[in-house]
Amino acid sequence: MRLNPFNPGSIRVEDQRGGFPGGGGGKLGCGTIVIALIGALVFGIDPGQMLGTLEQAQGPGSQVQQQGGTSVEESCAVNQYSQESCAALASLDQTWAPVFQQAGIEFRQPKLVFYTGGGRSGCGAAQSAMGPFYCPADQGIYIDTSFYDQMAREMGAGPGDFARYYVIAHEYGHHIQYLTGVAGQIRSVQQQDPRRANQLQVLMELQADCYAGVWAGRNRNAIEPGDFEEGMQAASSIGDDTLMRRAGRAVDAESFTHGTSEQRMAALRLGLESGDDTRCDAIIGGG
Repeated sequence: MRLNPFNPGSIRVEDQRGGFPGGGGGKLGCGTIVIALIGALVFGIDPGQMLGTLEQAQGPGSQVQQQGGTSVEESCAVNQYSQESCAALASLDQTWAPVFQQAGIEFRQPKLVFYTGGGRSGCGAAQSAMGPFYCPADQGIYIDTSFYDQMAREMGAGPGDFARYYVIAHEYGHHIQYLTGVAGQIRSVQQQDPRRANQLQVLMELQADCYAGVWAGRNRNAIEPGDFEEGMQAASSIGDDTLMRRAGRAVDAESFTHGTSEQRMAALRLGLESGDDTRCDAIIGGG
């Protein structure tokens, strides 16, 4: 996917990597990855649900702190993955801001937080084994970029850049849910009816997948040959059923948190082909 050059001053970035060791991050063993997959903590689960910090959200004026005096430009230039993540963030901001303006909803940019091995978030500790995640308490998208290598090698998501953009776009989808109030509404229903908690969590994740597709669909001029296939492969590789089989577990629909491979592929395809965020709204409405 060919994203345009971005202005570092236009995005919010925080860097907790401290010294940028190796320009990468802490390496995760296969056993750690399997534990993370079994716990459904990979690819976008909301840690606010686990830590009970949803109500601690900071106001839109909170400041982004750079560690060690590094600038946004320096943080984004650490390695290819950092640069891609920043470029995706800038494109996502530019794509979604007009949508919110048209809907008459206040738009606030999320921040992108890089860390290595472990870090801190408004939702508590950030650890690589959790995979990328969105924290509503500080409106941050957290990622250890070494995850991209793990995703390609151990999850079968493929090495293409579109699979990596999909990660950021999916987490951005959770930010959209937070800004529109959908996330809060779902959490309220989950608390009132715990039996539906997993079902509703799946719908949240599928809607975030759809929003990721909408971003790509609205930037169709940047799509390159093979990008669609890369996205479908990534979505298929992270379905709950596929992850359970890979971990040697029986497929248990009651334990799903993100949806099956087929459901995730369908959600991403819906957004990408339509470019219409209201089509994604129907995913929640139909639940």
